[in-house]
Amino acid sequence: MATQRPRAKRVTIQQVAEAAGVNRSTVSRVFNNPDILLEETVRNVREVARKLGYSPNAAARALRTGRNSNIALVVPDLTNPFMPPIALAVQKKASAHGYSVFIGNADEDPSQEMDLLRRLSDQVAGAVLASPRSESARIHALAREMPLVLINRDIEGVPRVLINSGQGMARAVAHLAELGHRRIIYVGGPENSWSNGQRRDAVTQAAAEHGVSIGELSAGIASFAKGVELVPELLTRGATACIAFDDVLAQGICFGLAENGLRNPEDYSVVGCDDILGYPMLTTVSGPSAVAGQKAVDLLITSLNAPPEGDVRIVLETEFVSRQTVSVPPIS
Repeated sequence: MATQRPRAKRVTIQQVAEAAGVNRSTVSRVFNNPDILLEETVRNVREVARKLGYSPNAAARALRTGRNSNIALVVPDLTNPFMPPIALAVQKKASAHGYSVFIGNADEDPSQEMDLLRRLSDQVAGAVLASPRSESARIHALAREMPLVLINRDIEGVPRVLINSGQGMARAVAHLAELGHRRIIYVGGPENSWSNGQRRDAVTQAAAEHGVSIGELSAGIASFAKGVELVPELLTRGATACIAFDDVLAQGICFGLAENGLRNPEDYSVVGCDDILGYPMLTTVSGPSAVAGQKAVDLLITSLNAPPEGDVRIVLETEFVSRQTVSVPPIS
């Protein structure tokens, strides 16, 4: 008969404290509230805990604190290259605070977005909602039920981190105008996207300031395939350049131009937004998406410890980056 192997003894918080040369309460704070400690102390205790094989008992902590050690991140489309840097930053920052992250993909569907959060609500202490598509009233209602932080959605009364594309978009229009472009098309993304409205407004305002004619073409859900599909319609609008809602859409447009026998940028200039890696190297508007993820987690952890005072709104700026997809307009 096979003999049962003895179970390994669980490393205790006291053993970690003794090995690290600190008291038990310091070890507890390292895993529950590290921001109040010196970085060197946190690093030392975590390293000792790792070597000893110690991990905090999540169930016991939930009973003690009245909340669990998970947070949710819900995104509209995890395949969009804009989202992974946010997800990685959220996961890394949450881990530093002693939290795990459940990631949900809403597939650009507001009802699925709310359904995901309802199903996760009993398993998480709070949630980060990136570029949500749901109506403001529903998000307000959710924020009354659970700690919530938004990324790229400006709803008063809900803590939020916003990447302000306005400055970068205005600079993109100015650059095109300086090169001699006199008609530009804004190729929009999802109609229920806050970022889409912000980018469209910034392009429209900057075009008026520079005496540039502006047109609009809506892609709906932004995708590479949609960018390719829209090119024939784009070419009927009498423009020499376009600014796309995001880089994925812009890459599709570049491909579609080639399929229609046009060279980019010699025959038609294209500007994207979000600064993702790809070919051709897009002229784009670059924003600090990873920083947005980090700050969103910081806000959420802060709100778990104490309700936020006033209307919390963090704004991060963007910059225009000139690369390979913009040139002077072709000579008529």
